[in-house]
Amino acid sequence: MTSTFRQMAIASALAVACVLAACGHDAAGPVVLATTTSVSNSGLLDRILPSYPRPVRVSAVGSGLALQLLGQGDADVAITHAPDRETQALREHPGWRYRKVFWNEFVLAGPAADPAKIAAAPDAAAAMRRIAESGIRFISRGDDSGTFEREQQLWKAAGERPKGDRLVIAGASMGQTLRIASSDEAYTLSDEGTFLALSNSVALRVLFRGDPVLLNTYAVVSDPRSSRGMQFADWLADGAGRIVVREALARGAVRGFHLWPDSAPRDRPGSLPR
Repeated sequence: MTSTFRQMAIASALAVACVLAACGHDAAGPVVLATTTSVSNSGLLDRILPSYPRPVRVSAVGSGLALQLLGQGDADVAITHAPDRETQALREHPGWRYRKVFWNEFVLAGPAADPAKIAAAPDAAAAMRRIAESGIRFISRGDDSGTFEREQQLWKAAGERPKGDRLVIAGASMGQTLRIASSDEAYTLSDEGTFLALSNSVALRVLFRGDPVLLNTYAVVSDPRSSRGMQFADWLADGAGRIVVREALARGAVRGFHLWPDSAPRDRPGSLPR
């Protein structure tokens, strides 16, 4: 064997060893799931993750940060509900696999007395405008979450927003934001699942809902470079995980979510369940 050929053989063997080591590392250890806080705070993950056949380490963050963690390789898979951010992320990472998995609605919650009279508003933009004009505080997530993304769209549609300290930035999870709104007798925007999970522990009522612009869709996003992430995404979107979610919703173990319909398109951020 010539020296050159020997060097090439050694280099090739090292390359194969590195690939095998990488594959082994990818196959071992827990799945790192970066997920929107609403999926975590609602109790949905607590119902479905015990059925997954390997450990899952959850990082509950806003959708924007979840996508960032996936892009940096600090997460294997993400569950998000921020269509604008998802569109941007898929443009930057065209190899990612994207599938809608469930949906619910955003709701506007506030004190039972409804001082801004949003329950009588004709649409979500009008409801937000009434809040802005009322002098009552609005508690904003103020983070890079799907809920905050939708809030900004609603303020834009309303044409105004609360002035000064009447727009309070929580910088917190959905559950904590609801608790702050409850203690401050303020309004906030929440996904229905988290609100229902906490409804007995907060002094808030759902005062406006039902406008089509409040539709809230959740997707599982995976990077083919992570076999752990792809396996989890396949399990949730098309495998036994989908059955687990269906059964949990049917039993009422988790409220406020709907499984993505089999017949509906699901591979784009703008896909709708109905």
